[in-house]
Amino acid sequence: MPPDLIARVEALHADHPSLRGLPATDAQIAEAQQTLGVVFDPQYVAFIKRFGGSFAGVDVHAFTNGSLVGRETVTELTLRFRDFYGEGLQDELRDAVVLSDDGAGNPVLVTAQGEVLLYLHEEGEVERLFPSLYDMMDAWLA
Repeated sequence: MPPDLIARVEALHADHPSLRGLPATDAQIAEAQQTLGVVFDPQYVAFIKRFGGSFAGVDVHAFTNGSLVGRETVTELTLRFRDFYGEGLQDELRDAVVLSDDGAGNPVLVTAQGEVLLYLHEEGEVERLFPSLYDMMDAWLA
């Protein structure tokens, strides 16, 4: 992770420790990737190995999340998303994982290529939010 982003996330968590989770382990990551049949984006892996499920401009779920982030794991959120939307999902969403939602029930996802997407559930459309997780954090932690 870029040092400036680390510093900004660390400062936020210092003021609000309940937004920080426990770092993800290699075993947790491997198990989730196997369960979901995906390879996580390297930026997502770097973030969760350092901060766990934590707030970074938006909740970023992992395995052990900060108490204000919520209990759902990235695996649970992604499986629920796939089960609910099933066959109607666009190809680009099949290998994406659900990190969070926008507060209106629209899932925020990150693809294996690192793009951050918003799935507009009522329209069934995808909105590209950011080219990468770090770009999202940079914009939303300003």
